[in-house]
Amino acid sequence: MSDTTIITTDEQREMLSSLHNYLQLFTASANQYDGSAAGAVELEQLMADYANFVTDASHEETFDTLKLEQPPAFAELVTGLRDQSARCAAITEKHRALQLLDGQVTSVGYFDNVEACIEQELGSCPPTVDSKVLLVGSGSFPMTPLHLARSTGARIVGVDIDAEAVDLGRHVVHLLGKELPITLEHMSVDDLPFTGDATHVIFSSTVPVKYDLLDLLYPLTRDDVVVAMRFGDGLKSLFNYPMQEVDPKKWRLIETVRRPGHVFDVALYAKAPLPPGDGGGDR
Repeated sequence: MSDTTIITTDEQREMLSSLHNYLQLFTASANQYDGSAAGAVELEQLMADYANFVTDASHEETFDTLKLEQPPAFAELVTGLRDQSARCAAITEKHRALQLLDGQVTSVGYFDNVEACIEQELGSCPPTVDSKVLLVGSGSFPMTPLHLARSTGARIVGVDIDAEAVDLGRHVVHLLGKELPITLEHMSVDDLPFTGDATHVIFSSTVPVKYDLLDLLYPLTRDDVVVAMRFGDGLKSLFNYPMQEVDPKKWRLIETVRRPGHVFDVALYAKAPLPPGDGGGDR
């Protein structure tokens, strides 16, 4: 559609107004972060409201129509919302970590929704006590490592490019699970020795380059590795980086875990089988 597309329904106008409002609120909140928990309550409530918005099935048809018709600057609006809400998700985790370390315990809808997603995200390939799990994008409040280590006994290593997040995450783990087999590192996956031992890899849905990293991981990981790629398509793409095509010579999609009412879905990948006659060697 051209830039002359005209919005014709009240539902489309209302959704566009809501999206622009969310973008303004997220941008302002992200720019106000000063390393403290100032504004934490308001931002976490905003995140909870937004999580409800992107998981409300009644919005899906209107969003799909807008995506199809592409009114002026709609693609830029979606990209901006995804980027700014991801920034605010990271800041919300920092707020929660800072509050916990200050003796406060909080939980609003956003964290409850994320935590509920963890339980079944690995579908038919769950980790066991013998598993080694790599989490890419562990954040400041490492819910997934704490949950998986406590429920399965698996060894967990999380990596994040945000040094502040790693520092806060280590303090949170020390406070909530210092006895658990969890390590958090501020380094890239290709520099991490643990990468080659991982039986499972989990990608945060708010890592923008996660499919580039998946391609990078192919020669570095075990042949039997299972990769859980958190993603959001359609309406959920307002809050998550969506699923992408993968190189069929490297990876194959083995399962898609759809979670209606939850902020992200999960795509499970395994390495593609080698062509007949290809010995492969070490990967």
